[in-house]
Amino acid sequence: MELFSHLALGFSVALSSQNLLYCFIGVIIGTAIGVLPGLGPVATMAMLLPITFNLDPTASLIMLAGIYYGAQYGGSTTAILINMPGESSAAVTTIDGYQMARRGRAGPALATAALGSFFAGCAATVVVALVAIPLTRVALAFGPAEYFSLVLLGLVSSVVLASGSLPKAIAMILVGLLLGLVGSDLYTGVARFTLGITELSDGVNFTAVAVGFFGISEIFRNLQSEGKNEVEVFPIGRLWPSREDFRRMTGPVLRGTAVGSILGTLPGGMAVLSAFAAYAMEKSISKNKDEFGKGAIEGVAAPESANNASAQTSFIPMLTLGIPSNPVMALMIGAMIMQGVVPGPNVITQRPDLFWGIVASMWIGNALLVILNLPLVGIWVKLLKVPYNALIPVIIVFCSVGVYSIASAPLDLWLVAIFGATGYFLIKLDFEPAPLLLGFVLGPLLEEHFRRAMILSGGNLKIFVTEPISAVLLLVAAIVLMAVTLPSLYRKRAKVFVDD
Repeated sequence: MELFSHLALGFSVALSSQNLLYCFIGVIIGTAIGVLPGLGPVATMAMLLPITFNLDPTASLIMLAGIYYGAQYGGSTTAILINMPGESSAAVTTIDGYQMARRGRAGPALATAALGSFFAGCAATVVVALVAIPLTRVALAFGPAEYFSLVLLGLVSSVVLASGSLPKAIAMILVGLLLGLVGSDLYTGVARFTLGITELSDGVNFTAVAVGFFGISEIFRNLQSEGKNEVEVFPIGRLWPSREDFRRMTGPVLRGTAVGSILGTLPGGMAVLSAFAAYAMEKSISKNKDEFGKGAIEGVAAPESANNASAQTSFIPMLTLGIPSNPVMALMIGAMIMQGVVPGPNVITQRPDLFWGIVASMWIGNALLVILNLPLVGIWVKLLKVPYNALIPVIIVFCSVGVYSIASAPLDLWLVAIFGATGYFLIKLDFEPAPLLLGFVLGPLLEEHFRRAMILSGGNLKIFVTEPISAVLLLVAAIVLMAVTLPSLYRKRAKVFVDD
């Protein structure tokens, strides 16, 4: 009964005219970004962070959440119709989705992706609602040692699961940690790494980091790689799947939902990893193995369900523990901090309207996405015909005005330019910026809980292994770190992310 009362509160918040409007705006933007190759939800959310500062906290987080899971929907549209995944998690959908389109079955492929994503999103939101309260109660029992170990596990997992070179991922984590140390010392108030710049005494502006590394650098990269806008789109034809299609997609949707729901909760878990894992599982157990790669409907249902379920359950550690499981959740935490909301287990008790409002909005957002995606698929594809270079000046001005409006500090604009240029060159050198953002967000938490634990223990490091929960978390982190050194796992990891 307690859960139903919480959900009633959540729906009363989410169904208010303001929050409903921002949920709609979020899923529309998310779908559009998912369709457009290159930008992605991280860059888009980074660029929109400044305007969320002036919104109600619940409305801003509902909109940002809608952008994230909306992008998972939108990415499948171009993946199926033109063999071009708009979002990285839709890359695996191109394998069979595009082949279905070539065989004149684009409609059933799109419907399968939409219906599978809708079911997975709704089911995963149920998981979020069921797990939230028990996990929050456990988290409230955490002390500084347990939180330090949990944050450390998150950093280790983000390194292991980052695509590309491991040494480069570790390097980016360390750079993020160093950026997070800039500012005044937590306990003494002494300025550190500020280079004598007064404006840096409160630390590096989170929005400047996010917009620079993910917004401006992404614009530079897309300008360089921009090709022709003209695309050939296969006709959609009959939209609704047949009875045989429904029979074949039911199992993959259920299994994909389960895989995505589990992987999404893991620190460092990503929708793209869930999609690949679900596809690999279906291919290994399917009775129609020979059809995979040639237009198997299971090859669309499983990954699309998995990536959307993963997107929903990735909110669990962010909302209950204050720990981001991926770069998108790091941006969500940044938005919460900007709004004066302290991430962590106290959110559910101190701001139940915000917590349950976000959860309820996920059901509403998923329903809106099904209603909007299939009827408007022609409009989404036409977005590809818009010249990208025509949008660049507008985007840059929008980002600059937004960043400056937060603190009216000219230094923030310089930081955006510096981080944008740095991010572009890092991408060119195959350094992935996502671990940097996780390091930047988690670094201050790591330091804070470490120092608190040292104060409580009188400087004795044994506190991290004498506390049972802390010891288990450290053991898991050590196992994960050692496992990645195994050649077989490393090859599998490289294979998963090839062409990503």
